[in-house]
Amino acid sequence: MVEERVTRALRRGDSATAATEVIRGYGPQVLAYLARVLRSAEDAHDAFSFFAEWVWKGLARFEGRSSVRVWAYRVAWTAALRVQEDGWRRRRERFPSSMASRVAAEVLSHGAQAAEREAEALERLRSALEPEERSLLVLRLDRRLSWKEIAQVMEAEGRALDEAALRKRFERLKEKLTRLARGARTG
Repeated sequence: MVEERVTRALRRGDSATAATEVIRGYGPQVLAYLARVLRSAEDAHDAFSFFAEWVWKGLARFEGRSSVRVWAYRVAWTAALRVQEDGWRRRRERFPSSMASRVAAEVLSHGAQAAEREAEALERLRSALEPEERSLLVLRLDRRLSWKEIAQVMEAEGRALDEAALRKRFERLKEKLTRLARGARTG
């Protein structure tokens, strides 16, 4: 339903409504994804702020090479990387108030508690994983994206990822999680 509403709004040239639909419709899922990938509610909120701003500013240029959902996760993944790597984090600058920020705050206020509860169950195992591994796990298992969609989300600076290589990385990741789970039970 979100895809349809966004597509209709974009066809009408109403990017503000389309962006609001993306943030409200996919926001809770994206926030939970960010919380799992970043392992910190504060970092997830910061990344979600980036996500909301970038959706608001960039959706009008959406070219339809993927679904809006995949595009939203791509934006979220980029926001997660930015939060991890950027000097912005050290300065703790906040975005100025805008419509996107108000919509993001709405989603954060309603979805933060649910997202944190959802993330706690597997946090101990996931905490041993690298951010790329956590992203792969969440996108494939929790969000049920196809390998093609995951490759689109996680591609690095225009370099396409091979779907077969992603599947192999996922198999190795499952083996790693199995070892970690066995170690947690015996340790």
